[in-house]
Amino acid sequence: MGKDLADTMTATTSNDVGSVTGSSPAKSVNLGPAAALASKESGAEIPLAPEFVSPDDFSPLEVVYDFGAVRREDIEAGPRSIWRYKKLLPVPPNIEEHPNTEPGCTRLIQADRLAAELGMRKLWIKDDTGNPTHSFKDRVVAVALAAAREFGFRVLACPSTGNLANATAAAAARAGWQSVVLIPSSLERAKVLTTAVYDGALIAIDGNYDDVNRLATELAAEHEDWAFVNVNVRPYYSEGSKTLGFEVAEQLGWRLPEQIVVPIASGSQLTKVDKGFQEFGKLGLVEPTPYKVFGAQATGCSPVSAAFRAGQDVVQPVKPDTIARSLAIGAPADGPYVLDTVRRTGGAIEDVTDEEVVAGIRLLARTEGVFAETAGGVTMACAKKLLETGKLNPDEETVLLITGDGLKTLDAVSEHVGPRATVPPSADAVQQALED
Repeated sequence: MGKDLADTMTATTSNDVGSVTGSSPAKSVNLGPAAALASKESGAEIPLAPEFVSPDDFSPLEVVYDFGAVRREDIEAGPRSIWRYKKLLPVPPNIEEHPNTEPGCTRLIQADRLAAELGMRKLWIKDDTGNPTHSFKDRVVAVALAAAREFGFRVLACPSTGNLANATAAAAARAGWQSVVLIPSSLERAKVLTTAVYDGALIAIDGNYDDVNRLATELAAEHEDWAFVNVNVRPYYSEGSKTLGFEVAEQLGWRLPEQIVVPIASGSQLTKVDKGFQEFGKLGLVEPTPYKVFGAQATGCSPVSAAFRAGQDVVQPVKPDTIARSLAIGAPADGPYVLDTVRRTGGAIEDVTDEEVVAGIRLLARTEGVFAETAGGVTMACAKKLLETGKLNPDEETVLLITGDGLKTLDAVSEHVGPRATVPPSADAVQQALED
């Protein structure tokens, strides 16, 4: 940890924390259409602030908006990034003027070969590997950074299972901020290196993600100038995932898909994609047609899937044991809200083994040329399993969210793929290898 950051830590540590999160001093903020924060349970509102727990009932806080007029043509004329939706996000109107990674507007692939193999009528892949650090986390971090800047923070921080570490370190570097990133010591080597390269403070913790997350909550209360993107500015951060829903609807020609399959870690992404669809419908940007939301987990960390299967409303924490480390959150904060969303829309939640995850990665790569990380393998394999069990309708238009790049989790496939043969440098040898 550099001297400047150590000085910041000393200067900003306080025993007189005025809230659960240790918020920065109050100041006037402009977060565009964001009007307040509200309890997800009671709806009780508080002013916009770096808080994540309702003082009314200790439930999570959600951003409340006062949307103005939003037109399709205005969005279409906007930048090729998530900021084309800035009138629907908790960010200042001049967000493009501040250095940021400008994520979003990733491709939506018509997956005809994969659809044919699975026996589906119409299938799309939302390929978010094309973001600046090759995962959807660039979206949420960009929104968190915008809010953190408005609240006067000086350090961008996070606990992470990998992708968020990359996105936070990169966003801080782009903005000229310092970063503090906490990761489990067992994290994939590729994700460690692709965070460390940005030269922020990267700290490995002996423990799993849930241990790291608890530590981050403690630190957020102690360091009032640290914006932990998924802790004290979490209500704003999580809104970034709405842009996945927004983009899917816009790229489909301003309409909603009939089915969408989303991987589950904390569960926030799934609930926010649904929120994005809902907001587009209420604003008249799309026809509010019915859709079903499906969730995907790895069997080695499947507390939400288990609760869904058992018909329960409470998600029991588990100790993760899966190669899909980016989804390895044993106590998912938004698990109950995932259950609500999936049940309300008529979807389902499934989980798959590590062997099925690898097979899913290879199937998607072979049929559509998209190399997904293990979370994408979970989504792909769960979609296949949902089809086989009759829960996913093959005749309905479906979107699969692929949220991270396979180059981040090479270990998952390294023992399963490689050269077909090693031969002498001759045409005959190559031909023989092709025929064998």
